[in-house]
Amino acid sequence: MRLSLLDRSRTRSGRPEGEALHGSVERAVHAEQVGYDRFWVAEHHAVPGIASGSPPVLLAAVGARTSTIRLGSGGVMLPHHQPLVVAEQLLMLDALHPGRLDLGLGRSLGFTPPVRRALRQDLDDPDTFEPDLVELRSYLEGTAPVTARPVTGRVVPMHVLATGRGLAVAARLGLPVVVGGPILASDDLGATLASYRRDFRPHHGSEPRVTISLDVTVADDDATARELALPEAWAMARSRQTGEFPPLEPVAAIRAAEWPEQVRRRVEAALDDAVAGSPATVRRALERLAERSGADELLASTSTYDRDALLASDAALAEVMGAVTPR
Repeated sequence: MRLSLLDRSRTRSGRPEGEALHGSVERAVHAEQVGYDRFWVAEHHAVPGIASGSPPVLLAAVGARTSTIRLGSGGVMLPHHQPLVVAEQLLMLDALHPGRLDLGLGRSLGFTPPVRRALRQDLDDPDTFEPDLVELRSYLEGTAPVTARPVTGRVVPMHVLATGRGLAVAARLGLPVVVGGPILASDDLGATLASYRRDFRPHHGSEPRVTISLDVTVADDDATARELALPEAWAMARSRQTGEFPPLEPVAAIRAAEWPEQVRRRVEAALDDAVAGSPATVRRALERLAERSGADELLASTSTYDRDALLASDAALAEVMGAVTPR
């Protein structure tokens, strides 16, 4: 499998939020050095724990500091934007960093009702994701009635961040998919992806392609890796309790905090769902997942409070993936 990183520009408790963006750029530089294929960034609006609300802006900064690694959006949330505007942004990036762009597209709405109102969204709005994908692709391919500029002579590849419905849309449109979350944990993963591949309708010779996205943390031993995965699991559990996704906290502060029983259960479940362990443990887990999914690429969405430990985990994962072979 190819190996990529998804960096969500996670903020840290007690640190300036803008520091998270500089951290994302430095992480991309490191990822290029240790051999990752792609570096993806995210779009989240008004979320306290995430600094990145504009993938094109962050990708421009990453592209200026790197030279070979591909740049991806994981993803641009299409309901927030007009397809022509998305096309123009990606074509500008492609002109600045030729042939390095990948456009990942999702359909998530705002995080909370106030954010959705600020984005001029309503849960009752009609679902236009599929026709918007078609329109966006026509701009990128130069077949639309309006010409998106700059014209680069290249077509930026599109990927669908897919749930169950998204898989069906991607299959109909002949697009590759990125899957994660409950789909990966499902006993029906193999059948679900087989359905996507069976129903795939090629577009200009395209073939079905699956990227799996999950948290992967590598350390010297399983216990240390599990501790590194704790800040993200804690933030997720707290968000379900408070309705607000918080910045990452140090492990020591988390261990010293009060753990309501419901939060404890959610933290333990999140840690169990993540792939966190020694190189040998992670390799076994990824080999099993590769066997179940037949995936073409791993998109690791790892985050932890300690930035040095995060970079060390990224480097260790690159080494592990070099040895992964499905059983």
